[in-house]
Amino acid sequence: MTTMEEYNNGSEASFNSEEADTIVKECIEGVVGADDYSQSLVNKWTAGIVERCLTQLVKQGKAYKYIVTCAVMQKTGAGLHTANSCYWDTALDGSCTVRWENRTMYCVVSVFAVAVA
Repeated sequence: MTTMEEYNNGSEASFNSEEADTIVKECIEGVVGADDYSQSLVNKWTAGIVERCLTQLVKQGKAYKYIVTCAVMQKTGAGLHTANSCYWDTALDGSCTVRWENRTMYCVVSVFAVAVA
């Protein structure tokens, strides 16, 4: 079992948003793939995406607590606006938001990483 001190000694100084971005995109593709929007599958997709993202982020072994949110919206021409704000240590903590789309839907996933002191 790895201790938190081992995580701290081996971790980077700050959250790597590019790495998280890649993980999120891979997770969305793995869950939704080329499927068309289906209202009956949205709950399954959103749960699968956040669980897969959390699993992959934790596997990195970095000393962070993660929060992952996911929204899936059918492409109908309607607008979708999101925003977030965080009060934290900008030197260590971080976030990334990924907007993914296919022919029939949008998927917006946000990851928040808070360093464990």
